[in-house]
Amino acid sequence: LVFALTIMISVLVIACPCALGLATPTAIMVGTGKGAQLGVLFKNGEALETAQEIQTIVLDKTGTITKGQPEVRDIQTFANFTTEEMLYLAASVEKRSEHPLAQAILQAAKEAQITLGQAFEVHTVTGQGIQAKVDEKQVLLGNEKLMQSFDIEIEAVQAQVAQLASQGNTVMYVASQGELIGLIAVSDPVKTSSPQAIQALQKMGLEVVMLTGDNEQTAQVIAKQAGITQVISQVLPDQKSQVIQELQAQGKKVAMVGDGINDAPALAQANVGIAVGTGTDIAIESADIVLMRGDLNGVVSALRLSKATMRNIKENLFWAFAYNVLGIPVAMGLLHLFGGPLLNPMLAGAAMSFSSVSVLLNALRLKRFKG
Repeated sequence: LVFALTIMISVLVIACPCALGLATPTAIMVGTGKGAQLGVLFKNGEALETAQEIQTIVLDKTGTITKGQPEVRDIQTFANFTTEEMLYLAASVEKRSEHPLAQAILQAAKEAQITLGQAFEVHTVTGQGIQAKVDEKQVLLGNEKLMQSFDIEIEAVQAQVAQLASQGNTVMYVASQGELIGLIAVSDPVKTSSPQAIQALQKMGLEVVMLTGDNEQTAQVIAKQAGITQVISQVLPDQKSQVIQELQAQGKKVAMVGDGINDAPALAQANVGIAVGTGTDIAIESADIVLMRGDLNGVVSALRLSKATMRNIKENLFWAFAYNVLGIPVAMGLLHLFGGPLLNPMLAGAAMSFSSVSVLLNALRLKRFKG
């Protein structure tokens, strides 16, 4: 009876699956804590696990690849309008807008010390621009599609537009009373950290795609500066999530990185949504991961940390499982059959504790992760 009880107790003690139960949650806890130290906030463990499966990274342009602080680089006027007159109408229309391009125009008007007028009947055309009345004049401000919608003749200025776009500018058309009165070229410089981070993502074997509402020529200039070869341009705000769906339909695991209100549906649609912390609250709320430092190096850290954490979990599970596979036969008396000793229940308890401690120590190795 003593012989049987000794074996039974040893088996029950050493087979306690504490190590198996600790293998995953400890690694995820340490991984998310390390991410927070690096300025990468994982909202849940699922995001940390899924990030290592990502194959395609879709990057919004404005505020993600670029600084999100556009500046007016050039102004051209037509139809006998002066720069001040045209800028007065454009800035008056954009006075209440919080769009980065609108802020650039307002800043230019402020620097020119232009007193703005009151805009009435303001109507935003999604993905195209804005129309309003200023001093009883019908004013349109937006892209080529907006001008075409209102039959504004723009053929004569396409050479100037092409030249401005080739310099990486976003070109906005300004029309009043049915005729084109000016062009405003706005440039949003690429963040100094973006090319390095994009190169690191590409070295990890990931497909990097830039998503923007800009025309193809401007988009290609910005993409070249950032080191991106794949560009999806002229995308309306409500089409971004559709682009993500199309990529997912090709069997790809997709991460979306963005910062604006119109990025929120795409962030929610992606397998992993990553929001730039300097962006809007809606984007942050929709995302699974938040980059507190506002640059793309955080994306690199997030993906590397995810891979390191999942590798750590697999190591923990392997050693916890292997430990029991080796320990249980010894506890059952395998060595005794060959003339060896029985495993003392106290030693079995110590061995079980050591398996849990070893799993915890392995998980804590993630604290040495550098990003």
